[in-house]
Amino acid sequence: MSTTLTIGGRTVGPGHPAFVIAEAGVNHNGSVDLALKLVDAARESKVDCIKFQTYKAERVATADAPKASYQLEVTDPKESQIAMLKALELDHGAYPGLMAACAKAGLVFMSTPYNEEDIDFLVNLGVPALKLASIHAAEPSLLRAAAAPGVPVILSTGMCTMAEVKRAVEVFHGAGNRKLILLQCTTNYPSAVADANLRAMVAMGEQLGVMMGYSDHTQSDTACIAAIALGAHVIEKHFTLDKTMPGPDQPTSLEPPEMTRLMTAIREAEAALGTGVKTPPASEARNIPGMRRGIVARRAIKQGARIAAEDLILKRPLSEITPAQWDEVVGSTAARDIAEGAALKLADLT
Repeated sequence: MSTTLTIGGRTVGPGHPAFVIAEAGVNHNGSVDLALKLVDAARESKVDCIKFQTYKAERVATADAPKASYQLEVTDPKESQIAMLKALELDHGAYPGLMAACAKAGLVFMSTPYNEEDIDFLVNLGVPALKLASIHAAEPSLLRAAAAPGVPVILSTGMCTMAEVKRAVEVFHGAGNRKLILLQCTTNYPSAVADANLRAMVAMGEQLGVMMGYSDHTQSDTACIAAIALGAHVIEKHFTLDKTMPGPDQPTSLEPPEMTRLMTAIREAEAALGTGVKTPPASEARNIPGMRRGIVARRAIKQGARIAAEDLILKRPLSEITPAQWDEVVGSTAARDIAEGAALKLADLT
């Protein structure tokens, strides 16, 4: 396993900020103008990447394929899945302009392909990486097709057992590509925080030797922040301009102010994790003299007297002789008279 990967000029992996993906998906509702507005909003939210979905409806679902249960709840139940997907397609001709807009905004462009033809289309456009959906973890043929171009691939693992994920990794690596990041994911919209199972993310990283991350479908920031604390290298969250717009993913997506809030929380969480080296930062070190205590004479001590513990007390501020030297001071001899309340100095002792 490579310790880091480079995606669109950004280094992803240990020791680097989490790579945060705003999953615009199909929240453009088939509108190029809306897709471009999503790019602008993602830039304002300071994410690293905006991701869409690349497919042709007739290559994704059969004519009589039912909608998922969550889709039935938020879209017209009389509409077929293929009709819904068709309405949400983004025309291939829009991609060059969309990618140019991302480049101008300083965002990495990414998309999820659903078939080999989609992979070829995206790779020929020069995408820096591919993002595969959870369904693809159980599709060896698509995993091999995604691995073949040699670009990094981020794979969600919703609905999978560890055995299935292990098999997916073996297939991908067997195709000659080691540039793989696995995302823990719960394929339910919305999903409960209690179902996030972030320890499974850690287990995948440890047991399978791959970089790890988290694709979040909950309705709070909690799981994403916990994932950061557990070492996630990638975070993905659905993104929309307006949750009330029509579309299957809109209600469970973050609007721009919410994404901005999440990004602030992620970067603050990363800063809070620190280096792992236990040492006071400069802001704390300057408080040491005033907060720590020195050894002070509890009562007057005569020259030549043997100093007892009862003669001493610890008081602020820190002085020349520190509390760590207490046992050295007790039993020593006073080299001169020491006034009550005086901080002891080395010259006071023999």
